[in-house]
Formats: sequence, C-alpha cells, structure tokens
Amino acid sequence: MYDDTADETGVFDFDELANHLLEQGLQSSPSDIHGCLCGLLAGGAAVEPELALAALSDTLDLELRGDLAGQVMQLYGVSAAALQDEEFDFHPLLPDDESDIETRTTALAGWCSGFLAGLAVVTAGASSPSENGLSKDSMEVLKDFAAIAQVDVSEEEKDDEEASEENYFELVEYLRFATLNVYMDSQASAENAEQDSNDTLPH
Repeated sequence: MYDDTADETGVFDFDELANHLLEQGLQSSPSDIHGCLCGLLAGGAAVEPELALAALSDTLDLELRGDLAGQVMQLYGVSAAALQDEEFDFHPLLPDDESDIETRTTALAGWCSGFLAGLAVVTAGASSPSENGLSKDSMEVLKDFAAIAQVDVSEEEKDDEEASEENYFELVEYLRFATLNVYMDSQASAENAEQDSNDTLPH
C-alpha cells in the first residue's frame, strides 16, 4: 500500500498492529485481518468502516476496541484506495523482510485464509460464480489462494535459504496482482449489472 499514507496513519506497521492485538488478548495476525478486509472489498462490499468491524467479528471472531478498532477502520479505507489505485500500488500487509521465512510464510497463508473468509461474507448468498460476480479466472485465483493458505516451509527449503526467499517473493507478487484482478473483475461485474438494470427500467 502507500508508504506515505502509512507514515501518516501508522496502521501499516505490522509489528505495531500485532502488539495492539496482543494487548487486547487477540491471537489473530495483522495479515489475517488485512486479508479479510481485502476479501470484503474484492467481493464488492461498501467502504464503510463499521461493516469491516462487523465482518471481522463474524469471520475471525474479533471484537476490536478503542484505538485498535480505529486503526483497522483506517486500514479498510486505505486498502480500498490501494485497490483502486491506477499505479497498482497494492501490497498485502505482511511481516518485514527481517522476519524469518517461516514467520512470513505463515503470515502469507493467513492473509489468503482471511481473504477467502472476507470474500465469503459478501458472496454467501450466491449459488454460482456468475451470481457472485466472479469470472472463471477469478474462481481459479480463489483455488490458488486456498492452496496458498495451506502452504508452509519444507525442511528442504529451510536448508536452501535462497530458494525459500525466491519462492516467497513469487507468491507475494502473485498474490498482489491476483487480488487486484479479482477486485477489478468484481467491480466490472457490478458495473455491468447496474447497466443491465438501467437498460431494463422503463423510460
């Protein structure tokens, strides 16, 4: 996401947000939360902070309070702006590169799991991909996300640090652009549905 915005709001510091979660006795990772928020947005949810808090309560069983709730509501709004950014300056909220590869990989898996949970909130009433506004390509992306949500670092990869880092980087880059594609797919579907509705209205 936007580094300058992060400096202004302080909501994008992974460790700071993780500490606030621990202070409230919550075990979820900032990556779980950000993934869920992005899943909501990719599914076409409104950019309403209260909606984000309600979804986190339903999907991750998180009851956020005080400054932490305010930070997460800000994170939701800025995540929406990042997904809409024409420069594609969207990044999942993950631990920095100084964290060990296992920690980062676990966070990446949690991000994908959170994304699927958030998306499910929006598309729960749909009985088919066409009804939930997602194309075949987006449905394939969701299958990939489900697979990434189960990923871990193998013993072989632990012994080959360079390969581990390369695989992690490739997954993060895939995640970035796949999320943008699902979001744009959903937005295009919503616009087409609105246009079809307008075309059928009596003039």
